[in-house]
Amino acid sequence: MTNKKRPIVIGVTGGSGSGKTSVSRAIYNQFAGHSILMLEQDFYYKDQNELSFDERLKTNYDHPFAFDTDLLIKHLEDLIDYKSIKKPVYDYAAHTRSKDIIIQEPKEVIILEGILILEDVRLRKLMDIKVYVDTDDDIRIIRRIKRDIEERGRTLNSVIDQYLNVVKPMHHQFVEPSKKYADIIIPEGETNQVAIDLMTTKIRSILV
Repeated sequence: MTNKKRPIVIGVTGGSGSGKTSVSRAIYNQFAGHSILMLEQDFYYKDQNELSFDERLKTNYDHPFAFDTDLLIKHLEDLIDYKSIKKPVYDYAAHTRSKDIIIQEPKEVIILEGILILEDVRLRKLMDIKVYVDTDDDIRIIRRIKRDIEERGRTLNSVIDQYLNVVKPMHHQFVEPSKKYADIIIPEGETNQVAIDLMTTKIRSILV
C-alpha cells in the first residue's frame, strides 16, 4: 500500500446493447494520457475447463452465477491498493477461461464496466460513482442483432431465440432492478453528450 490518494472507481452498467461499453470508452477517451484503466466484467466469466464443451454451451452468461465475482472483487481491491493484477482472458470460442493473462498496472481512475456490476453489494461498496445506461429494449435488441450477425457470424433466429429466452428475462430479473443503486442514470448511452461531459467534469474535479 502506498500513500497515494485512493483511486476513483466508476461503475458503468446497463443492459446488453445499452451502450454501456461505448459510454465507458467515451469517458476513458476523455482522459487519454492520464492515469486511467478499464476493468471489464466480461473478462471474469468463470473458468469452465473442468466441464465438457457441450456442458459449457449451456452456460447462462447473463446470470450472476456465470461470473467469478470473488476474483473480480479481489482484483479491484488490489488495484485500489495500487497493486498490479493478472487479469484473466476469456476464450469465447472454447467457452472457458484462456491460459493467457493480462498484467494490469494500477491507475488513479478505474472504470469498471459490465451488465451485473451493481447486482453485488460488495462491488457497489468499492465504487465511488455508479452509472446506469438506460436504453429502450427495442433499441437494445436491434443493436444486439446487428452486432451478433455482423461481428459474430450468428443467424437472426439464434440471436432472437437467445434474447427472448435468456437475455431479456435475465435483464428484467437482475440488471434492471440494479438501476436503483445508480448515482447517475444516462439515457440513450454515448449519444448523450451532455451526460458524458458532466461525468468527465466530475471526475476531473475529484482528480485535482
